[in-house]
Amino acid sequence: MIAMLRIAIFVTLLLVAIAYAWRKGGGPERAVAAILAAMVVADQALHLLIPVQFLTVDAGHLAIDLLASAATLAVALTAYRFWPMVAAALQFLPLLAHTTRAIDVDLHPIAYLTMQVAASWLLPPLLIVATWRRQARLASQGSDRSWYVSLRSLILPTVKS
Repeated sequence: MIAMLRIAIFVTLLLVAIAYAWRKGGGPERAVAAILAAMVVADQALHLLIPVQFLTVDAGHLAIDLLASAATLAVALTAYRFWPMVAAALQFLPLLAHTTRAIDVDLHPIAYLTMQVAASWLLPPLLIVATWRRQARLASQGSDRSWYVSLRSLILPTVKS
């Protein structure tokens, strides 16, 4: 019962963070919100197909965590913000859980589960604070640069006269 309450609180917090970032965030906030939403969808699809087990390396969650880590790192390397680097570090922590499980087969399943999900609790508040900070920058400065390099400059070469 307590586990279900904990999951409900986390999902509520995550949905609030995603909705807020999608509505009020800039490019990096929306990108990370999309990554988190995709993780939720992939996790639910995985649980429909494969029962949860923590006795061996969980290949399904490993794949989800690898993709999310790579995507968040891409945002962190291109965003004109510091917070995505913190998000990328948090996304890499579950990979350490998978590595630990692969190395130490005697790792207790609860420890593996905890290592996989503990850092996830920090991502929604981080996204909420990042979105709130963006709104504060917009209010004080009138604009807010999102990316180091724009897609337009990558796609359309600059024509010099």
